[in-house]
Amino acid sequence: MTKLMLGIDIGTTSTKAVLYNQTGNVLQQAAQEYPLYTPNINVAEQDPEEIYQAVITVIRQITNQHNDLMFVSFSSAMHSLIAIDDKDEAITPCIIWADNRSKAWATDILQHHDGLNLYQRTGTPIHPMSPLCKISWLRHEQPDIFLKADKFIGIKEFVFKRFFNQYVVDHSIASATGLMNLKNLDWDQQALTVAGIEKDNLSTLVPTTAVFTQLKQQVANQLNLDCNTPFIIGASDGVLSNLGVDAIGSGDIAVTIGTSGAVRTTLTEPRTDSAGRTFCYALTEHHWVVGGPVNNGGVVLQWIKDQLCTSEVAEAKRTATDPYDLIMQLAESVAPGSNGLIFHPFLTGERAPSWNPDVRGSYFGLTLAHKRAHLIRAALEGVILNLFTVYQALTEMMETKATMIRATGGFARSPLWRQMLADIFAVEVTVPESHESSCLGACILGLYALGEITSLEESSAFFGHSHHHQPDEKAKQVYQQLAPIYSSITADLKTNYQRIADFQAANE
Repeated sequence: MTKLMLGIDIGTTSTKAVLYNQTGNVLQQAAQEYPLYTPNINVAEQDPEEIYQAVITVIRQITNQHNDLMFVSFSSAMHSLIAIDDKDEAITPCIIWADNRSKAWATDILQHHDGLNLYQRTGTPIHPMSPLCKISWLRHEQPDIFLKADKFIGIKEFVFKRFFNQYVVDHSIASATGLMNLKNLDWDQQALTVAGIEKDNLSTLVPTTAVFTQLKQQVANQLNLDCNTPFIIGASDGVLSNLGVDAIGSGDIAVTIGTSGAVRTTLTEPRTDSAGRTFCYALTEHHWVVGGPVNNGGVVLQWIKDQLCTSEVAEAKRTATDPYDLIMQLAESVAPGSNGLIFHPFLTGERAPSWNPDVRGSYFGLTLAHKRAHLIRAALEGVILNLFTVYQALTEMMETKATMIRATGGFARSPLWRQMLADIFAVEVTVPESHESSCLGACILGLYALGEITSLEESSAFFGHSHHHQPDEKAKQVYQQLAPIYSSITADLKTNYQRIADFQAANE
């Protein structure tokens, strides 16, 4: 029997496919991007058909060379919502996590439907990202669509319906909808009542280890695969990233920064926060990932490049170098702490720990002594300081003290950012060799689903570490002084965040 494993990650900006052998070595990769439609600040949509075709494309790119697979296993972005009519046709685009149109209904749920209790039942913070809030928005503001909808599904469900003609959703994706009860692993009646739907309007719940065969013949032909190839439904990208960087042990922390970011740890049972600051999502029935996502990760670096570094972009184009390398060199020319300049990176509102879509970005402490390099370094530090506030909430819930941070995502390629992470968190940082942690996590889960490994803890055999960073004592002391100032500013500006957000909305 072949020992090749294919992990698929249906992400926000692209779908990736990574082919591994059974020891976790990468044999081949493929990726297909698709557009994000953002006609205004509150809308974030994608075409589910474009995403589906991307899935077909990347799988086919792999199977054109390797089609004798042990299995295909899936990772997917969370919180997407597609309304489907009774003819199984999509009647909305794929509304992704970044869509903010349900903000008013998130507030309504918090204030009038015991939102904290609902969060503690479902593990999903009450926020416009969640399908619970999106469905409430459709119900009240798009009633024609809501009444025509027969099902409300996510993007992975859209793909599996095409593949196997079933509406199924794994416990992991379901636990990020705000609609599944953490304790009984069933749709939560209180949440259904708030959304105004019934169980029949949602997909059938299955474990993340559920195995599907009997791929539709037409799809099998497109994918160049045998119909009986096992497909593992898998889990969400966040929890699989923990598995894919070997952060499933007590005291292990995973930090991911791509376009957005997250801080996560793994517990043996579901646990929620009394203040509602963190999420709790399923990996398996005995592995629960607790943490917090942030909107503002690599998108801040992109903003720096576009708005502050036009000369570096021009120089990079002239010399055929990477503009981000030049930007990092500028940041490295400034000492830790940016001479007292603090950047709050809330360019797209924020999720954890405040769960406030109205927060806005700002520089604090700006003086005539600050140069462009200070602005750049402070912005990079602001991303990590923001993640540190999530980490502080998370440590209150952990069973043991954090002993290791395993870093992944595009930022993990930057030595400067990795060292900032070690200095601000004051914990050793390691970076696994594989950057595509969600695809690897999906394959490890696939091995477990098929009985090739007996526990997820065996995943440590798949990893080496390409980089290690110890906290620098001097830098650590600087950040320990700045971090409380960073947090108190966020709290002090809470009222004015709403005022400026209202002003911006009224003057678009």
